[in-house]
Amino acid sequence: MDQPAQIKVVGTSAAREVDELLDTVAGNRRTGPLSVLQVGARIAPVNKAERNWRHLVDTKYGKRARFVGLDIEAGDNVDLVFDICADAAALDKALGRTRFDLIVCEHVLEHVRAPWQAAATIQTLLAPGGHVLVAVPWVHAHHARPDDYWRMSFAGIALLFEALDVVGLFYTGTGAGLDVAYRVTRGDALELSPAMGAVEQGLFQLTLDHAENKDLLERQPGQRLPLSRAYMPAMLVNVVARKPRQSAS
Repeated sequence: MDQPAQIKVVGTSAAREVDELLDTVAGNRRTGPLSVLQVGARIAPVNKAERNWRHLVDTKYGKRARFVGLDIEAGDNVDLVFDICADAAALDKALGRTRFDLIVCEHVLEHVRAPWQAAATIQTLLAPGGHVLVAVPWVHAHHARPDDYWRMSFAGIALLFEALDVVGLFYTGTGAGLDVAYRVTRGDALELSPAMGAVEQGLFQLTLDHAENKDLLERQPGQRLPLSRAYMPAMLVNVVARKPRQSAS
């Protein structure tokens, strides 16, 4: 009797994952123009130059792609000011009834009051066969832009986008200068079961004894208050999902 496939962790990078996604989207529509929407497009200090999605799309697709930057506030890289949780029909009209081949939604859903509503709108705006990349913090300090409401696991994101097929998932860290990412698979398939919890604990969580914990806190700048001896690094969960080609919406 065959033994069940083991869970394994595969090292990669955010840059590689993004490049593969862009290639997949291009291969999905071999001819004709491509439409790309970024939800939460206003440029932050960590999203300059080559890490900016507009730049990435322009470099990969050139004039073939139409890029739309959507944000709740006006600013650099924003083409349309609109709340992704507001009237979906009004947003659809403002976007010219466009159905997008790729929607990017990074560092957004933790800040909206109703992420389920945002997810429903994104699913509607996807073209059949189109892809969405969603990235949200799983472990992160509170960061209000304008407020901070949610933390989500891979399974939580998959539940929000349950009308789509999950085709990719990977962990990434935060902070400039460290581009590491990790996929969790079972055999050749993605792993989305609760067994991932054991992977996280084994690979990412640190548990210090009391002396180590005290020493660590004392060596940090400013005041650090003891709360726990267990630490998880700040990390994002990233999910790539595809809309079925026969989808009714």
